[in-house]
Formats: sequence, structure tokens, C-alpha cells
Amino acid sequence: MKPVRMYTTEVCPFCNRAKALLRQRGVAQIDEVRVDLDPAQRLRMMEITGRRTVPQIFIGDTHVGGCDDLMALDLRGALMPLLADA
Repeated sequence: MKPVRMYTTEVCPFCNRAKALLRQRGVAQIDEVRVDLDPAQRLRMMEITGRRTVPQIFIGDTHVGGCDDLMALDLRGALMPLLADA
């Protein structure tokens, strides 16, 4: 399974929903970057994604987007192939 990195904050319900979906799909470990604890990481997130909101989710080198983007990817049946190792 490809590595998953997620930019999050502690109190974000969308972050929790995205993590729950990923775990349901078999993701055992999420590299969680807490932007509420490190403002430099928030700036880095905004630099690489062009977005200000959390979560921002990466699967391997692919920027998936936020929680709604992740859910839509799953509904289209494209999440599991993306998570699978090449």
C-alpha cells in the first residue's frame, strides 16, 4: 500500500472522517502533519497544495485534496487502485 500523508488539525471533523475512511480501506498508518501545532507546516501545505483548509491528503506522490475529494474518489471506485502499490 502506498504511504498516506495528511495535513490535519486536532479538532477538524473532516480530518477524522477522512482518517476513518482510509482505515476502513486498509490504511494502517497515516503520516499525520498537525498544522495547528506547527505554523511552518501550514505554510508548507499551502505552498504545495494551493489550499488553506484541512485535511489535505496525499497518497504516494498524488495530492488527493480534502475530505470531500477523498470521498468522491472512493465513490468512483478509484481510491483502492490509488492506494495499491504499483
